[in-house]
Amino acid sequence: MRSVFDIIGPIMIGPSSSHTAGAVRLGLIARRILGEEPVKVEINLHGSFARTYKGHGTDKALIAGVLGFATDDERIKDALLLASAKKIIYNFKKVDLGTVHPNTAVIYLTGINGRTTRIIGASVGGGNILITNIDGYDVELTGQYPALITIHHDCPGVITKVTSILAKYAINVAFMRVSRQSRGAEALMILEVDDVLTEAVVAECQMVDELENAFCIPAI
Repeated sequence: MRSVFDIIGPIMIGPSSSHTAGAVRLGLIARRILGEEPVKVEINLHGSFARTYKGHGTDKALIAGVLGFATDDERIKDALLLASAKKIIYNFKKVDLGTVHPNTAVIYLTGINGRTTRIIGASVGGGNILITNIDGYDVELTGQYPALITIHHDCPGVITKVTSILAKYAINVAFMRVSRQSRGAEALMILEVDDVLTEAVVAECQMVDELENAFCIPAI
């Protein structure tokens, strides 16, 4: 079942919910996954994004999201100039990714402290997005819920430890997905939850021995 907000679309700046609002949200979630101020952005555009990105302002929208702007921010139209003013290096490239959603972007970010990330995601209509890959891990992340992301060693008991911490703070899990490179190797877990993830929750998760990292992404 779809709500009236899914049909009408989001409050936004721009001509297209898919090519502008959705693009802003892709850039914004990429920024939040990076977790620090970006200094370099490379975006590969596929399909419809590649063909119409300048006319629909998709380039401005993606960079606006990377800058941290919301979908209704009037600065979106000036995002490229604002990024240049902040000395952020950005580049767009047209690519063919095969049989993926036509509004797909691959976003490479480098942060001010040297952290890097690669996010693959699509704007799937009505301003909605779907992140399908984070740093080589296959995922399904919509940005509609707060999310706890962990990178951990694939071994028994890790999921129980993390979910026990969430239960301790009365945080309900809406969706959970785990992706691993191979059995016993590094794994990534995404827990989308119904409640705000506080710094205390994330800090306690970070103390789990098997976790290499744990961080949260607010709903966008």
